[in-house]
Amino acid sequence: MTSAALGISTSPVEVTNISQHGFWLLLEDEELFLPFSEFPWFRNVTVGEILNVELPSENHLYWPALDVDLAVESIRHPDRFPLVSQNGS
Repeated sequence: MTSAALGISTSPVEVTNISQHGFWLLLEDEELFLPFSEFPWFRNVTVGEILNVELPSENHLYWPALDVDLAVESIRHPDRFPLVSQNGS
């Protein structure tokens, strides 16, 4: 029986670092930063909730514990996907 070598990611998406400003995702060979100022849904959640991320399709990320869906393009270009308030204030 052989095991995978240590240090090799088995997931196509992985959270690599979390800071007070946001967190980094490694998506295959691309590293993306999600600042909490642009992605406020993650600001006050647990580390475990941030780490629990899935890649259901090539351009779609999902955090099941938070019920947050994001298009990868919205991370690459948040200026193209401005936040819109639902309460009108």
